[in-house]
Amino acid sequence: MNAPKNTDERSGDRIAKLLARAGVASRREVERMIADGRIRIGDDLVTTPATLLTSLKGVTVDGKPVAAPQAPRLFRFHKPSGLITAERDPKGRPTIYTALRNALPKGTPRLMPVGRLDLNTEGLLLLTNDGELKRAMELPATGVPRTYRARTFGDVSQQALEDLIEGITIDGVRYGSIDANMERRTGRNQWIEMTLAEGKNREVRRVLEHLGLQVSRLIRTAYGPFLLGDLPRGQADEVKQIEVERFRKGLKRA
Repeated sequence: MNAPKNTDERSGDRIAKLLARAGVASRREVERMIADGRIRIGDDLVTTPATLLTSLKGVTVDGKPVAAPQAPRLFRFHKPSGLITAERDPKGRPTIYTALRNALPKGTPRLMPVGRLDLNTEGLLLLTNDGELKRAMELPATGVPRTYRARTFGDVSQQALEDLIEGITIDGVRYGSIDANMERRTGRNQWIEMTLAEGKNREVRRVLEHLGLQVSRLIRTAYGPFLLGDLPRGQADEVKQIEVERFRKGLKRA
């Protein structure tokens, strides 16, 4: 069946963007759902994520109507080490959603993680019901800083850490500017704080290992203006709506 007529209209937003905004899934996941034939408008199968709509009226996913978008919401979660940042794991390892079932209040909408934390990385993980907010916070172009504290073993100088402000290339991969400082040192053990805005896969660990350090613990303490603070491990809470709106308005356009 052909895509609906409004595919060619020059008004409205792409259906992938609207569904992400409604918290159905990320844009990329929505594109996969369209390719799998899971999304319809009325009786018509949606065949392209470029379909333009002014609302989600009549849109169904797997035969179920899509609810109207809620206001963007943001939650903090203190992720413990040992949890996968995914809805399910083929190896059967526990995921963040295992812990979130008990950490979030009843009635909380479907939430998507903003970025990821590795299995053995702990600390602040933000979650949102809004796919567009998730995307904006993850894109390097918006420049949202992430701050980590790393417990390391080995020898490194403050100057070597300060040189990371110019960025570094490791095995052909370019990592952008990193603001790194020695917090405290005991013998060859030290805590190092690092702030970066790209968030490439395992970036902090790879950079520190390249400097000859062994990382024994890695904690994300901040994502943009949102801090881990004294949020207990394994617990979650909601960011005040006024803070979410203030942050959204201040984001760079990507």
